Amino acid sequence: MTGHSTHWKLFKFLKVLLFSAIFAITVLFLVATVRTFTFDGNAGLELGKWENTTTISLHLSPQQRKNLLANFKAAIQIPTVSFTETNVNTSALREFDGLLRRVFPKVFTSSLVKHEVVGNYSHLFTVPGREPDLEPYMLLAHIDVVPADEADGWDAPPFSAQEINGFIYGRGTIDNKQSVMGILQALEYLLERGYTPRRSFYIGLGHDEEVNGLHGAVNIVKLLKSRGVKLQYVLDEGLAVLDGVISGLDGPAALIGISEKGQATVKLSVSSAPGHSSMPPRESSIGILASAVRRLEENRMPRLFGYGPERGTFEHLAHKFGLPLRFIMSNLWLFSPLLSRVLERKPDTNAFVRTTTAVTMFNSGVKINVIPSYAEAFVNFRIHSAQTLQEVMDLVKSTISDERVKVEMVNGFDPLPISSYDEQAFGFQVIKKTVQVMFPQLTVAPGVCVGNTDSRHYKDITRDIYRFAPTWFKPGDPQRFHGVNERISIKNYEEIVLFYFQLIQNNDIRKLPPPHSSQHEL
Repeated sequence: MTGHSTHWKLFKFLKVLLFSAIFAITVLFLVATVRTFTFDGNAGLELGKWENTTTISLHLSPQQRKNLLANFKAAIQIPTVSFTETNVNTSALREFDGLLRRVFPKVFTSSLVKHEVVGNYSHLFTVPGREPDLEPYMLLAHIDVVPADEADGWDAPPFSAQEINGFIYGRGTIDNKQSVMGILQALEYLLERGYTPRRSFYIGLGHDEEVNGLHGAVNIVKLLKSRGVKLQYVLDEGLAVLDGVISGLDGPAALIGISEKGQATVKLSVSSAPGHSSMPPRESSIGILASAVRRLEENRMPRLFGYGPERGTFEHLAHKFGLPLRFIMSNLWLFSPLLSRVLERKPDTNAFVRTTTAVTMFNSGVKINVIPSYAEAFVNFRIHSAQTLQEVMDLVKSTISDERVKVEMVNGFDPLPISSYDEQAFGFQVIKKTVQVMFPQLTVAPGVCVGNTDSRHYKDITRDIYRFAPTWFKPGDPQRFHGVNERISIKNYEEIVLFYFQLIQNNDIRKLPPPHSSQHEL
């Protein structure tokens, strides 16, 4: 009888447990379903009443369009290549200086604009506003480009600016002379039309961004710091408009970078006694180092998806996905672990999930019959926003766990702070508003840059750094960045000029409108 009673109690307990589990799952499912169809991470100030600041419109004649394009082509044809930190094409940079002065006469002669050359080849423009109590902002771009060789398979010589089917081909068309010329062309047009800003702003054009910006951006920042300048926000290159690039997304999206991954370059080396290949040791310096490298590749850095700003990216885009992706992305509080396992399968989306590990150089050996005494490898890490440089270094050492392998950090820095992107974030909302007025079909979302920009040097003089230009990327276009057949459409370049033309005027509001959030937080 006692046994029967015990079994009955156990049955009742299991029954209660089962019903509790079913109830909890049902509640979770209902919450997730409601959130799926009501949550819109992209909602915000578009419902608010903005100050009307855009008083000058831009209507270009056919001749102006022709001149605008000729100016841009001339910029692409100057090979302002940065090879290393100590090897940049200075004659091309001097030629580029002359081009800017020639094609933007108003910018360089206006009594309103103060121009300074910094670090011999970089440029700083100061445009004072009518209301000096308004905190200024700054637009950044860079003049230099990475090397390009026609023999790699270009459809047109990389410094020809050749026009093919409505596209301009050439190194720098999307990195980053479209912004250099677009910003100055917009300012030239505004000055021609008698514009004087309400809010002061700066323009910084670096000449060595591709080799860390140590002589350009760093010196511009030093100059601004010496003058006590504090900036409302900074806008630099970085992310873009993605059209058909994000699988499953309904329509194009504009991603505005709110942070950059950190970076570390680590040198691994092994020293051992040299010998002849006829009497090899059990493990050579190459073998020991190869094992260490293999351990790093096999034991990837931990998954951190959902712990950084990438969560905001997917939540802002969620309502533009079809089911079941919309259900998952609207409820990352529940599905982050699942989504991270899907994203890590492809190299381009794995970068969202973790600190990435890339073995980029491996050197050893001088002769085929000599066992080398020394082997070295270099590994590049792009550090996730939720990790620090020190944490990465500690993980590298514990993963290799071999005293024979010397681990040295060549250089590195932590991930950049996460800039604000809520309804009170002045810079983010002004950029977003400018994008949405120009391109109503776009969904705007925050994003993370996996590469690094000059803007990282500005973090001490501003709270908010954004990385975006409305360069339009379709499938296959991201590979053109630093790659073969870099190009931009003529239409897109005109849009970039118009974007900066409108953005400068949109910054003239005193403050953002009151928030009208339609988000449903469950």
